[in-house]
Amino acid sequence: QVQLAESGGGLVQPGGSLRLSCAVSTTISSIVTMGWYRQAPGKERELVARISSGGTIIYADSVKGRFVISRDNAKNTVTLQMSSLKPEDTAVYYCNVADFWARPYWGQGTQVTVSS
Repeated sequence: QVQLAESGGGLVQPGGSLRLSCAVSTTISSIVTMGWYRQAPGKERELVARISSGGTIIYADSVKGRFVISRDNAKNTVTLQMSSLKPEDTAVYYCNVADFWARPYWGQGTQVTVSS
């Protein structure tokens, strides 16, 4: 049973844009935070952006001013709009949500490749 379904990854040229979306199953209740992480080859998974149920947003320094995270609580979705993409943004991007009891849920990941 897929609980987090990601979409929107792909290949884009430097300077381009991509939009990632994550649909969260209604079987996950009491969601507090929704966010995106990424993992590049040979590197640890890192936080990209996270948004709380109250609207507090955290961005990694490397993406500030270029990425925008948003969530739709009615539709149980979280979106990451990525602009001015750089080759160093290349990674597998994972959707993540945490519930009231701090239990994490992960998507299967979507590949983002920034290359000319």
